[in-house]
Amino acid sequence: MKYRSAVRLIFSSIGEFGMGSKNKYYAVIRGYQPGIYTAWYGPGGAEEQVLGYAGAIFKGFVTVEEARRWLGSPAVKSRKASGRVQAAAEPAAPPSSPGQIIIYTDGGCAGNPGPGGYGAVIIDGESRSELAQGFRRTTNNRMELLACITALDALEAPADVTLHSDSRYVVNGISKGWARKWRANGWMRTKSEAAENADLWAKLLDLCDRHRVRFVWVHGHAGNRENERCDRLATGATQGPDLQEDHAYVRGRTRVPEGLAEKRIAAMSASRFPEI
Repeated sequence: MKYRSAVRLIFSSIGEFGMGSKNKYYAVIRGYQPGIYTAWYGPGGAEEQVLGYAGAIFKGFVTVEEARRWLGSPAVKSRKASGRVQAAAEPAAPPSSPGQIIIYTDGGCAGNPGPGGYGAVIIDGESRSELAQGFRRTTNNRMELLACITALDALEAPADVTLHSDSRYVVNGISKGWARKWRANGWMRTKSEAAENADLWAKLLDLCDRHRVRFVWVHGHAGNRENERCDRLATGATQGPDLQEDHAYVRGRTRVPEGLAEKRIAAMSASRFPEI
């Protein structure tokens, strides 16, 4: 499966890093997510994989070839095998079945509203990718929605997807048909109240129409490795240096999908000033 470009795409499986990088490589054989990393600090860095992990094993290298040789050496393989009992105690998503993509997402906000971020993990067979981005001022629900949107939008071709989220707001909004009802009613939640975050719900519904998506609610902070990974990605992105603007939220246009406001204004103008 090919992926669209995203705000930040962090590959964490062996073989996914580009050759010729001048960055130092870090190989993790025992940690939350074993693999080769191009950075030690920051969201998606090797530090996150070993910090607080009992018995973590990792090493830094100048080239990716050296890191791969180290990971493939008999001595390292035996050390990796000795840590399988501990690793098995931590729930992790299995490789997805052929044609099936597994996605985990999480979003958060400090202050709500305040600085926020999202994180997502995409598992396609043996391939794994991660997404994360932070924003200067937003809300928790908007980050939960944007995590789903960004992950689904990264898939180039229509796919069968199982998407896991710890947000009942997101899962129920899709599974119980609330968002589709709001869209059918012109993005009105009731006769007198507009649906909040309509701009993001509209994008999510469009992606659900493109892909075959099953939403699954998971308990947050309950030991699910992929959910915990998404939480760390979202937290790291929130605290990152390259925070973006949530323009719709800043401008107070979260209750109107993109382009709909202009259409409404044009319709009102036409009714008030008809052509003669």
